Amino acid sequence: MQNTPTTTLGYALFATRWLQAPLYFGLVAAQGVYVYKFFKELWTLILMCVSGHATETYVMLAVLKLVDVVMIANLLIMVIVGGYETFVSRIGLQGHRDQPEWLSHVNSNVLKVKLATAIVGISSVHLLQMFVDVHHTSHHSLLWGTVIHMAFIASAAILAYMSGPMAAQSDRGHADRGHGDHGHAELAHADREPAGHPQVTRPQPGRETPTATLPHPRKPEPTSLPETDADAEARIRAAGFPARKLLEDFDQQHPRGFDRETVARLGKAEFVAARRNVVFVGPTGTGKTHLAVALGVRACQAGHRVVFATAADWAARLSDARAAGRLDAELAALDDHPLLIVDEIGYTPFDAATAGLFFRLVAHRYERGSLIVTSDRPLGRWDEVFGTSAPAMADRLAHHAEVVRLEGDSYRTRRATAAWTD
Repeated sequence: MQNTPTTTLGYALFATRWLQAPLYFGLVAAQGVYVYKFFKELWTLILMCVSGHATETYVMLAVLKLVDVVMIANLLIMVIVGGYETFVSRIGLQGHRDQPEWLSHVNSNVLKVKLATAIVGISSVHLLQMFVDVHHTSHHSLLWGTVIHMAFIASAAILAYMSGPMAAQSDRGHADRGHGDHGHAELAHADREPAGHPQVTRPQPGRETPTATLPHPRKPEPTSLPETDADAEARIRAAGFPARKLLEDFDQQHPRGFDRETVARLGKAEFVAARRNVVFVGPTGTGKTHLAVALGVRACQAGHRVVFATAADWAARLSDARAAGRLDAELAALDDHPLLIVDEIGYTPFDAATAGLFFRLVAHRYERGSLIVTSDRPLGRWDEVFGTSAPAMADRLAHHAEVVRLEGDSYRTRRATAAWTD
């Protein structure tokens, strides 16, 4: 049991992050100042050109000054949006066509590197201004300008190194920790083939199979993997996927509609490191399971441990853990897996006790790990499956989630009809 005063103090301290909100609004006002400065400089440049008093050097310096103002404004935008997203409160831009790509996986390390890069760019413009106007710039100023610029470059390189290879090494260590602990960490795969035998896709109710399983799964490109192929293959085997599915094999012409750009972006597996969720919603046979498994395979290739199971299997696993008095330990053990996949929500309604277990799972994973969920009904109709637990569960799941809707007829029905007509 958590200590109530301690918990209250923790929530109070965490709520103080909202004190930073006025700071970001102040930066918005500063951006307005730079907009005014930009148009003032632009108007001065136009007047000088029209009057014929603008020399080539003056025009170049004036344009560089405008570029400098724009780059500083870009830096402000990055700090405002990225800082607010990371340190204050999440911005609900998921799926918006204007959402910057980096915003979907922004964190303090990413933000620091981008800020350092922007500062290097601004420093470059300032240094170029000094060299363009070299006749009016002292050698002392040129020397120190160059030294300071090189210091900015060195700082950005160090930050990039610390946020790149070192962070990746930390993620890999977290992903591979506890490989030998199969008691809590892995599902009991009752339907898996014996060792040494190839996996065979088994027909299961509601399971999407828009393409046939490849008899010899394609090997991932070595250059795209942070580790060896053997490590990635070990994680893929341990995940418990029903079959090997790849994004490249998905029949994009089958669904009448789905967000291809979002699926392609999710294929980078960056949502896992950002602890974001993915919800695939659509009728039976439109490819939800294929996409969920394919993203899970990509996550394994990126160094993350994954667990795949149907909603019914998850219900059985959590019920067994509760009956054995180790539900909290089971949920804690799942923290070693950055991505959990819950397939086929909606095909079978659950009783109140089982719905409560699913709520515990989603609440425990909230902002702690990623979930991929497939369902034949939108979140607004989950009360048909989980009853009164549905609103709170859907709220936590959708807060940091990409919701991908698939529309169309069943791929299996279409294949069966085509075979019958032939």
